[in-house]
Amino acid sequence: MKKILLLLLMFSATSFAQNKEEKTNFLFIAIDDMNDWTGFLGGHPQAITPNLDRLAEKGTNFSNAHCSAPGCSPSRNALLYGVEPFNSGLYPFYDEGIHEQLMKEYVSLPRLLKENGYITYGAGKIHHGSKNDEREWTNYLETKKHKKIFAEGEGYQLGKKSKMSFRPTIQPEEDNTDYEVASYGVDFLKDKHNEPFFLAIGIVKPHLPFDAPKRFFDALPDEITPPEILENDLNDIPAVGKSLRKAGEDKRFRAANKWSDVRKAYLACISWADYNIGRVLDALEKSEYADNTVVIIWSDHGYHMGEKMAFKKFTLWERATRVPFIIYDPKGKNNGTIEEAVSLINIYKTIADKAKIETPKYVDGTSLLPLVMEKNTILNQPAITSWGQGNYAVRDNQYRYIRYFDGTEELYMLTEDKNEWKNLAKDENFKPEINRLSKYLPKTEKTMIKEYVNPWSVEGEFRKVYRNNKVK
Repeated sequence: MKKILLLLLMFSATSFAQNKEEKTNFLFIAIDDMNDWTGFLGGHPQAITPNLDRLAEKGTNFSNAHCSAPGCSPSRNALLYGVEPFNSGLYPFYDEGIHEQLMKEYVSLPRLLKENGYITYGAGKIHHGSKNDEREWTNYLETKKHKKIFAEGEGYQLGKKSKMSFRPTIQPEEDNTDYEVASYGVDFLKDKHNEPFFLAIGIVKPHLPFDAPKRFFDALPDEITPPEILENDLNDIPAVGKSLRKAGEDKRFRAANKWSDVRKAYLACISWADYNIGRVLDALEKSEYADNTVVIIWSDHGYHMGEKMAFKKFTLWERATRVPFIIYDPKGKNNGTIEEAVSLINIYKTIADKAKIETPKYVDGTSLLPLVMEKNTILNQPAITSWGQGNYAVRDNQYRYIRYFDGTEELYMLTEDKNEWKNLAKDENFKPEINRLSKYLPKTEKTMIKEYVNPWSVEGEFRKVYRNNKVK
């Protein structure tokens, strides 16, 4: 009888352990402002990103991935709440006060997981704004303030603005926020966890200021290869498209002959981000969770580095919307590089699908799990990017179609014109493509939410009113 009881207990324990293992863990890594200047995307010949490259090689590299909006706040709101800007009204940037309003209307991704049996741990920049909300997080790291010490006489700073700094730092590497955030992830993965987990790590670099430890600057050559730039590139672009550019810094960098310094600092910050991401990935590989943790790595939007005479993001062109996006599932097929256009809006449903959790009915997008788990699967659904009510880009495997709120248009054949130098919108031969792609534009638009809005970031139909602060 004792033997039978012992066998039953052993069977029960084994069964319990297997049931625990059935729930997939998630390592969710968000990167701020990283464009395709990585090795695995081939965006810049001098990029040094060995850790991201390694993950892309063994996982699924979505090489034609695009954000829902080319700005931190609307991009992250769309991804984390699972709602496109034209369905939420969250087109521009918002103050932190909007967080409570959104939590009443939507279920965020970490909250969905927490309410369905996951422990949720986070650090760094996940949301754009509010962080430690117990409805979303089991635990959230409160980072310290770190003082920077700069290498004397090295790098570049535009004026006295600390944000416009492009300089190497020499304080200990652990005295940096991204190092602290990555360490939080490393320590978490060393610990024992009996519940399935969602570990969110928000890496801030390469967001401005472009400051990073000196060794990442020193690893790069003195002169940085500039991107391909066409001097008369703007001649065939509508007025609204031109107005979206942040052209002031480009003019200043050109006048001071400092673009090479800026680009070197950006690449150094990318390498620094890659290093910290690598620390977390290494910790996962060494942990007991390696065989049951799906890794999702994404950046919130791309970044102009002089192309189209622009700096930063906030446009509807390829440079501002294309992002690094990798999914590695240790139990999946991991189909190498997928060139089909995909949107980051699909992340919410992909994670829920893998976790076997039903999503709220309002959630946009579709699960990418079939692309990770199977072969020869296609979505055949373009990526939509919004920047201001009425301004949209539609990106499929071949074309980018842009329509602005005033009806003006751009069309580029990316397979022949990767730099988007030739606007084909007025070419009658391409009217069928415009007609086809325009069918994917939003049929209805939710009016922009006015509460907590940052007027500087309002584009589209409401630009003049909000830029002049005439409406509160």
